[in-house]
Amino acid sequence: MAGCLLLTLPLELLGARVYRQPLRLVKALLPPVAVFLLWDAVAIHRDDWSFARRYVTGVRLPASIPIEELVFFVVIPICTLLTYETVRRLLGTGPRG
Repeated sequence: MAGCLLLTLPLELLGARVYRQPLRLVKALLPPVAVFLLWDAVAIHRDDWSFARRYVTGVRLPASIPIEELVFFVVIPICTLLTYETVRRLLGTGPRG
């Protein structure tokens, strides 16, 4: 996850403006993060899936959700938004500024 953030961080300098609009970023992240955490909680509770101990730190959120799931649900959309906004600006389909 750190590598994904590091690789996409320079996109902010190319005009993505994702980190410069923190309220907008939170509004974009909150619905999918909430839905997927709920989805995970239900799936874990029903024993539909689990997480191999060797791939998680052992730090758990409520409902036995590994902290890595939250990190994934936050980091991947941020990297996606950085990429999308940069491509949009480079192609001239987004606002300049």
